Amino acid sequence: MFRAGIGYDIHRLVEGELLILGGVKINSNIGSLGHSDGDVLTHSIVDALLGAADLGDIGTYFPSNDEQWKNFSSLKFLSESVKTIKNSGFIISNIDATIILQYPSLKNYILEMKKKLASEMNINSSAVSIKATTTDGLGFIGTREGIGSLAIATLTSPK
Repeated sequence: MFRAGIGYDIHRLVEGELLILGGVKINSNIGSLGHSDGDVLTHSIVDALLGAADLGDIGTYFPSNDEQWKNFSSLKFLSESVKTIKNSGFIISNIDATIILQYPSLKNYILEMKKKLASEMNINSSAVSIKATTTDGLGFIGTREGIGSLAIATLTSPK
């Protein structure tokens, strides 16, 4: 059996916050404002994985109104979600994600993100595709007020 899920996340960007994507700290004077570490890439991947397995969404397991998740690493969200998915009989086939961000450039961080995320999911980094794009200056992302991420996850199951 083959299953696919889509994940989406968006956060406000502000000065003085860290910018963490795929568990990697990005050198930037603006960062993502969030209840946890604000890692939109990892959040979108978690939602895509949980959706593909019909197991709810990130808020089901890690609600933003729960103080235990304040400033928490999103990689932990990912590793816990992967355990839940595997316990449900699914195997991660691949991830394809796009980060939407006007600034800073992410090209020097993509490989490190792939390796870190693949390691957390216990899959080969070749099964993780990460791309980055801008909005050519349009909208709140184009004016550097926000960041977004989209992800698609595919799972297989022997059932």
